[in-house]
Amino acid sequence: MEALLTLPQAGAFLAVAVLLTLAPGPDNLMVLSLGMARGRRAGVAFGLGCAIGCLSHTALAALGVSALIAASAWAFGLLRLAGGLYLIWLGVQALRQARPLRAAPAAGTAESATRLFAKGLLANAVNPKVILFFLAFLPQFVAAGRGGAGWQMLQLGLLFTLETVFIFAAIGWTAGSLGQWLVRRPGVGAWLDRAAGGIFVLLGLRLLMTR
Repeated sequence: MEALLTLPQAGAFLAVAVLLTLAPGPDNLMVLSLGMARGRRAGVAFGLGCAIGCLSHTALAALGVSALIAASAWAFGLLRLAGGLYLIWLGVQALRQARPLRAAPAAGTAESATRLFAKGLLANAVNPKVILFFLAFLPQFVAAGRGGAGWQMLQLGLLFTLETVFIFAAIGWTAGSLGQWLVRRPGVGAWLDRAAGGIFVLLGLRLLMTR
């Protein structure tokens, strides 16, 4: 039987994953704006679609990294190098663009919750940037000595999806109150950007230095 994640391993991953999910980005800003403009139902539906879309990236990352490890240490080394540089680039961009959090404008047309869920699911599932992020982020928390890298990444991806479901649903459900709170504290978004940027840079450097 493949090894399950250890409690410290899962705890460390969740702590970082929650902060990165909360950091301002296209998905959570759209969830916020839809919830504020169209109500809780719309915000929650779109948020759940975005969150469930992470499952496709989890499968690709788990299968892809496992295949590379099995096929070629050299190919996996290239992936590690590309992933490290990508994470550092993401971090630098987040630090440079740290700004107050504002909800993106939402379209005014009425849509069903099912349609909004499907739009969120598709938007996340086909985003190549998210695919690259999962390929670079999940291996950081794999305990190589325990074996079963693909199985560990699958578990990590499921954890990421689960915490995203809760956070995005909470953002959509509390969008009205949350939006008012953010308007009174415009610097929160900038600090979340800085924190996420710092984590990206550190993870990227760690990945580049790992042998």
